[in-house]
Amino acid sequence: MKTIVIRNGRVIDPSRKLDQECDVCLADGQIQEVGRVGRPAEVTIDAEGLIVAPGLLDIHVHLREPGQTELESIETGSAAAVAGGFTTVACMPNTEPPLDDEAAIEYVIRQGARAGLCNVLPVGAITKGRSGKELAEMGRMARAGAVGFSDDGEGVASPAVMRRALQYVAMFDRPIMQHCETPEIANEGVMHGGATAVRLGLPGLPAIAEELMLQRDITLTSEAGARYHAQHVSTAGSVELVRRARAKRLSVTAEVTPHHLLLTDACVATYDSNYKVKPPLRTAKDIAACIRGVKDGTITALASDHAPHSVAGKELEFQRAPFGIIGLETALAAYIRALILPGHIDWPHLIRLMTLGPAEVLGLTKGTLQVGRDADVTLIDPQRQWTVEASRFKSKARNCPWNGEDFVGKAVMTIVGGEVKYCEPEDDGRVGA
Repeated sequence: MKTIVIRNGRVIDPSRKLDQECDVCLADGQIQEVGRVGRPAEVTIDAEGLIVAPGLLDIHVHLREPGQTELESIETGSAAAVAGGFTTVACMPNTEPPLDDEAAIEYVIRQGARAGLCNVLPVGAITKGRSGKELAEMGRMARAGAVGFSDDGEGVASPAVMRRALQYVAMFDRPIMQHCETPEIANEGVMHGGATAVRLGLPGLPAIAEELMLQRDITLTSEAGARYHAQHVSTAGSVELVRRARAKRLSVTAEVTPHHLLLTDACVATYDSNYKVKPPLRTAKDIAACIRGVKDGTITALASDHAPHSVAGKELEFQRAPFGIIGLETALAAYIRALILPGHIDWPHLIRLMTLGPAEVLGLTKGTLQVGRDADVTLIDPQRQWTVEASRFKSKARNCPWNGEDFVGKAVMTIVGGEVKYCEPEDDGRVGA
């Protein structure tokens, strides 16, 4: 493993409140030095004009393996991750079969290692078969390497089952990561339940379906003393519930996705199923509330909810098409558009939300450039102008609502464990002996 020195970049490390031009030295798979590095390097990377950040983390992706590798695989999902600047991803258990036992967790870890691109961390199912009825063997999955537990795609409807799950995970310090959706209220909804749904003649999925389950779970969390993470919050009411829970110092965290910061239910007027996602795109009021939650620290992590689907599936009529948007290769640029360019937050805050914040949700020792930690680094060109071409994605999927749009800001190099795993072609010249 060669010694790498990254020189002349703007180094941002929220874990140390560092934001200055300096160098970063990587050796033996670890961060060796941050500052003015005088030692010789086998490889030098010129980062002038770039942001040098801890490797980005995405704690909510769907890699579809095992069972649906025609949609995505751990290998292609990992390739998409490093192309988007992510050095670590946590993959959801709604595979076929689901990740609900230790053998499945071990399989994902092996496949991630075989791909050899980014760190792939499995999230185990809360219940067997994700049925919501009987707890899965979370203790064994935790020992096998599961970093959290979720029935993502389905909310755990039974309060008794969720109460037992929270009590159980409290014993081995893993988070419950809940997809908040009350099934009796969500019913067959395919978009946000509101005036637009009525006008379009589509069944609505109201905000209260999310908020009711979240309120219940926060109450149960306060009793169990467990760690609880609300996935892809999308409503003003949900943000306020999380804000109040955190004000009471409950161990409650939340994430938000790019599409819930940029797109509203009005997009569905085209009946384009690339705008069909769960939870659904909400209103401008909900977007404003989510942005306020990001600004004031209520929301501590950003996640893509990368959800690959086939072209044929997404070409079905809106009501029959599957839910989901891919996001690993566009997430950073979308967050820049939603949060940086309008001046809502600054770069150190964005980097925290994509590194240290997600790491803290899962209890990982990542998301930092502290000496001795893993040499996972992302180099970002904040001024890079580029056009989304979904046909050129590393992902197998193309269900992207941004296809053809111009963005500003891009990850141009991704280093995992001290090795360059991705480099934009036009930035090859930055790497020298």
